[in-house]
Formats: sequence, structure tokens, C-alpha cells
Amino acid sequence: MFLAIVAIAASCEKNIEPENPDEPSAEEKARRNAIEKAQKYLRDDIFKTYYYWYDQMNSIAASYKTDIYNFFDKLLVKKDRWSWMMDGPSYIADESGVVYGTYGVSLGQLRDPSDPRKVLDYDIAVRFVYPGSPFEKEGVKRGWILNAIDDKSVDNWLSSEEGAEAFNDLLNYPSTTEAHKFGFIDNDGEYKTFSLKAAETLTTRPCLAKAIFTAEDYPGLKEKVGYFNYLSFKADNDASGKNMLEDITEPMQYFKENGVKTLIVDLRYNGGGDSRASDLLVSYLAPKSARGKIYVKRTHNKLCSSLNQTQTIDAPLDVISALEKEDKISFSCKPDSPEFEHLYFITGYGSASASEMSLNGLKPLADVHHVGGVTYGKPNGMYVFLYPYEQKHRTAYDRGDYSALEYVFLPICFYNMNGQGTEIPDTGMVPDDIRYDDIFNDFGPGEGNIAACLHHIVNGTYPAATSPKSRASVQNAKRVKIALTPEEIDQNYGKYTVKPRFFEK
Repeated sequence: MFLAIVAIAASCEKNIEPENPDEPSAEEKARRNAIEKAQKYLRDDIFKTYYYWYDQMNSIAASYKTDIYNFFDKLLVKKDRWSWMMDGPSYIADESGVVYGTYGVSLGQLRDPSDPRKVLDYDIAVRFVYPGSPFEKEGVKRGWILNAIDDKSVDNWLSSEEGAEAFNDLLNYPSTTEAHKFGFIDNDGEYKTFSLKAAETLTTRPCLAKAIFTAEDYPGLKEKVGYFNYLSFKADNDASGKNMLEDITEPMQYFKENGVKTLIVDLRYNGGGDSRASDLLVSYLAPKSARGKIYVKRTHNKLCSSLNQTQTIDAPLDVISALEKEDKISFSCKPDSPEFEHLYFITGYGSASASEMSLNGLKPLADVHHVGGVTYGKPNGMYVFLYPYEQKHRTAYDRGDYSALEYVFLPICFYNMNGQGTEIPDTGMVPDDIRYDDIFNDFGPGEGNIAACLHHIVNGTYPAATSPKSRASVQNAKRVKIALTPEEIDQNYGKYTVKPRFFEK
């Protein structure tokens, strides 16, 4: 009787024993499987076929313990500083020109045009301001020098590593609910202060500025000279539905209507972008004698040699419209495009990928002059792979529905060279006339690079390159010795994207 009771008690105790705490829940298993599925797709379906160095890539086992970003980085060969990935919503926002939580301003310090990691002046100046941004509404322009934030001088902010980190966080990751007070020295040397909040969202456009200079602007000019500052090669619609290729067609029509034959193309902050936009810009810039000639050759790995192609210069496209109920763009050729006789390109370390490809491609085909800083050095390009990629997702993407998009992968898939076989050096393209990015003057005839182009147009020679001087340098006895990190020094700078293409084995 006693033994039976003990047996029954033991049996009951065994039945109520808790589950194994090491056994993951069904939700956790699904999460782990999803991570490893994405990693396997990235490694086996993309990298092992389309990655330019597919036969040299690292062999990494899929594991839920490694997040997808680290997994992506571990696949890359040592020399690859160009491939990158991002989450789906961020990519779609970037492609439509939407920036979240921003003052809409780019700040920088004077740097060596041949070595951007070497700071020459530690004063912080405005490199450019997006139209419609909080700073633009306060009248801030390129060349203004940041002197203080919240009544604390920039010198004090950057006098310690902790202060520098807080300073960078305030500018790069600002609160949209908390106002801060800013103090600037404007281009006339006057001190300006204002308080504002960062914008929750800001829709940006690729064309930052366009202008026409005459003898009234620069003595000695005998012709009208166009100026076109283009920030990024974009070809999709912005948040308001306006197609961003119009930021090329509209300025080009403006220059044509005004009889401009010499054009200054400012790409110093242009990190590349969509090849539809670069093809369009090149077609406008190239002389008629270049029509039908090759301006870029793309070479893939041996597994994808069938994708090798040459791109010729065609008549530029004029009519751009979204087709009803379809996320597509229609084009028609424009026979009476501008006939530029002379092209001046302004570059810097921020000029990458499609910027370099356009310059490299046009050099053998047009009268091209190159001024400014050494470019980034991105001789290659990538295709855009969207994930997840089941048929239902592909169908959704094709109709412009990206709600399920989790990741976007952009591995290097091909190399570029121009029609003469000249490649873009990994170390960047060296200008004919090397000079500093004159961040202490607004875009115009008084800015160092633009002035050098105009001087060459008038005299046939470039003026001596001198280091621009900050208007605050005399006032600040103590030099700030902490450098900001401009975005172009980031290892993932220099995007070169094409319209999303979907490959199947």
C-alpha cells in the first residue's frame, strides 16, 4: 500500500514537472529561422552569383546569433569598402528624398583637398542648406560660421570628448520637440542668433542651386556661364509625387533658353545614385559629336558576364511622367538639347560613384576641365536586391508597394570604365587644378572653386590656390582641435544604385 502511494506520488510529480527552460518558444524559433533564412538568401542567392569577388568572399555559416548587418560585413572581401545594406523603410525614404529629424544643414571644417582627414581650420561652417529646412527659413546660407549653441561657445562644446559627442548628437540626431538657440557669424561678419526645433521630416531635392553668371558678376566674362549644383543622382518621385529627374531637365532647359554654352557642374557633395539620372545628365552635357559613342563600360564577374554592357550617349530625355496606376516613368527624346561647348566639373572627396563615372565618361568626348578636391574613388557599382523576395513580395514591389520590405542589399557587382578603357582609380580622380572647398563663402563668383573656373574661362589659366580664411579665426584666440566627421569619410559613403532589378537563378 505504501509503495503504491509513493509510486503514484512520484508519477504525479513527474507529470507536473516544468518544461525545459532551454527550449525556445515557437515565436523565438520563428524569429531565429527568419534571421537564418535572410542570411542564406544573401549568401547563396546573391553573393555567390552576383558579388564581383564571389570566388574570394568569406565563407560564413548562417546563425541567428549574428545580426544581418554583421553577417553582410563578414561576407565582404578585405578591399571592399563600397558594398552596403540598410533597412527597407530607410532605403525607401532615402530614394524619395525624405530626411527624418533634421535641421536641414550640412556643417564642415576646412580640409586638405588631397587628404580630407587632415583638418586645416577647426572653425565649423555651413557647407550647404536644404531649401525649406528650419535653418533655411532663418536665412542661414553656405559660409555662415557656427559660433555657439545654447549660449555655449563651440570651443567650449568641443573642449572635451564628452562635449564633442553631445555636440554631434545634438546636430546629427536632434530632438524635434526641443528648441535650441544657435549663434552664427554670417557672410557679412555680423552675429545672428535664433532658436528653432528640428523638422520631423524634410523632403529634399537633388538640385541645390542653379545660376547664370555674366560680366556684372565676374569682370571679364564675355559670355553667359551656367552654374549647376547637383547633390544626388535620383530618378524616382519625391514625397509630393514630383519626379526628381526634373531637377536635371528643368535647369538644362533654363540654360538652353538663356544661350549658355559654358557650364560649371558642381558635384563636390554628390555621392552618386541612380544610373537613370546619371545617364540623363550625361546625355545633356555631352556635345552632339558624342552621340552614339560609348561613355561607360560595365564589367561583371565571369558568372555574370552576360550582363556586361556598354552605355552610349543618346539624345536627352525630356518628357517625364508617371503612368496611370503604374509606378513607372515614360520618356521621350528631346532633339534640341543645350549644346555646351565647355564643361567645368567641381569635385571633392564627397564626389563618388556616378559623379566620378559621369566625369570619367565625358573626359574623352567633350572639352572637360576638372577643379577642386580629389574624388572619393569608387570605380564600381551595385545592383539593388530587395528582401523578402518571394513571388508575392515581387508582385507587390512591382506595383510600388514596399510595405513588406525588410532589407535592401547593395553588393558590388560590376566595375566601370569609359569608352577608352580608363578606369576610375580607387584613390580617386585628381583635378587639373587642386584647391580647397571654400566653405567660408556662399556658392557664387566669390567662392574659391567657382571663381577659379571663371578665372580660367576669362584668362585660360587658373589662379594660385590659397587657403580660405574663416571670419571667426581672428576672434577666437583658442583653436578648437576636435574634428567633425563629415559623412563622406564614412566607410559606406559613395552609393551607386540603379533601378531595382530582380534576378532569378
